[in-house]
Amino acid sequence: MFLTFITFLPLAGALFLVFMPKESVAAIKQTALAVAVADFLLSLLLWTNFDNTTHKMQFELNVPWIEAWGINYHIGLDGISLLLYVMTTFLTMICVLASWDINKHMREYMIAMLTLSTGMLGVFISLDLFMFYVFWEFQLVPMYLIVGVWGGPRRIYASIKFFLFTAVGSLLMLVAILWIYFYIQETTGVATADILYITEHLDAPLGTQKWLWMAFFLAFAIKVPMFPFHTWLPDAHVEAPTAGSVILAGVLLKMGTYGFLRFNLPFFPQASYEFVPMVAWLAIIGIIYGALVAMVQEDLKKLVAYSSVSHLGFVMLGIFALNPYGIQGALIQNINHGISTGALFLLVGVVYDRRHTRLISEFGGLAKIMPKYAICFMIAALSSIGLPGMNGFIGEFLVLLGIFQVNGLWAACATSGVILAACYILWMFQRVMFLELKNPKNADLKDMNTREMLTVVPLLILIFWIGLYPKPFMDTFDASVTHLVSKVSPDNFRPKKEHHDNDHNDKHNDKQNEKHGEHARLITPTEMASLNHRLQMPALTKE
Repeated sequence: MFLTFITFLPLAGALFLVFMPKESVAAIKQTALAVAVADFLLSLLLWTNFDNTTHKMQFELNVPWIEAWGINYHIGLDGISLLLYVMTTFLTMICVLASWDINKHMREYMIAMLTLSTGMLGVFISLDLFMFYVFWEFQLVPMYLIVGVWGGPRRIYASIKFFLFTAVGSLLMLVAILWIYFYIQETTGVATADILYITEHLDAPLGTQKWLWMAFFLAFAIKVPMFPFHTWLPDAHVEAPTAGSVILAGVLLKMGTYGFLRFNLPFFPQASYEFVPMVAWLAIIGIIYGALVAMVQEDLKKLVAYSSVSHLGFVMLGIFALNPYGIQGALIQNINHGISTGALFLLVGVVYDRRHTRLISEFGGLAKIMPKYAICFMIAALSSIGLPGMNGFIGEFLVLLGIFQVNGLWAACATSGVILAACYILWMFQRVMFLELKNPKNADLKDMNTREMLTVVPLLILIFWIGLYPKPFMDTFDASVTHLVSKVSPDNFRPKKEHHDNDHNDKHNDKQNEKHGEHARLITPTEMASLNHRLQMPALTKE
């Protein structure tokens, strides 16, 4: 019940705001902030009471919802979903505070923001397919309104494009969910949409797995977004209000990567393995393409938007490394991206509120007149490029380590994205902060005020905390990653003869297990080449 309370507290706060007078702007803002802060503090109790030694679901509640169809209100958290859940409450609190100066329909805006929070939280706790789908669609409406009502000049175009892209992917996912529901009922005799039950009992033929995998893939790849499904993202980011961009980058995009970890890998392990080359190359193209396009942007917000395409390519690459290093790197990079990119969007919003422009050419020399702003921007920028000692480094390092164990060429190509990120971020920072102060409109700009510092400083603290001491975060999902990797290991679907032929490899891997503690066995290049031969796939070997 405690998890239910935290999840629906923002929605209850939104309903309370409905009955408040529109004219009471100060009271509306204070109420929304109080609800968001309370929700975040309560979510921290989940983290402090979480047992990170087990992969099993915790804070679980399973009661009938639509009993005739076997649909339950089934919720819970594991190591994969917990940090995303806490980050959602944290960024909602930051976004409410960052929206203090919204001057149009404040009550309706805060209602949309709190409603969106419940929708996002519901996605991460749902353990029933239909319940997951309800929350997946539910969060779409308030985000559409935030962009479409409180966005920039092209907000209608951006919001409709965002809605249509997501709706197409959602429809394909619904078809796959229905097929799985009826297939499970036919093969096991149990009418259920329970995700945990389906994970254990779904044993579809490989050809069917591929079609179902692709339906989920399209839904989640659009949400991430992966190349070439990314075209809605720059428009949505540019037109959304500052807080909308923060919540979009920090949480909504993570729903896509979470979907791959919760559904594609455990539901369809063999299909996931077969699609590794396709996903890897799409991720690499996204890393390089996003970085190159970001490099030529003149709009600060669009530059940060394209950097998201690049950074989330690393997350996808880590997930489909299918080994502990890669998936751990992807999970921590998920969090890192929400923190670093969220901070960058907030800082872009600071100068936009003062100058009403985001063009890089309009600025220059801001470090002289806005020193606090320059320091905050520098920390967020260095975090984004993965400077050692900051949060971005540990995630990218683990992802590259994981993918190098699979294919050296992929790792080398992905590494170029790190170099390109340094180029476009530092070049942008130089032009905005260190060039000569030529524009007289910038001479009187005020430095960050207390409220703006309160929105950014918590993110900067997390940048250094994760960068210097990531253990509390890594420990949270370590057991869940170990369990997930065991599910997608080639051992689960390798022919029996090959098991016998690889006894020598198994003994070697036992030694590796001792070396790596309780981690699941890594997928070795020899194993992968052998399985590729059996499946008549191009070999995934180190280049």
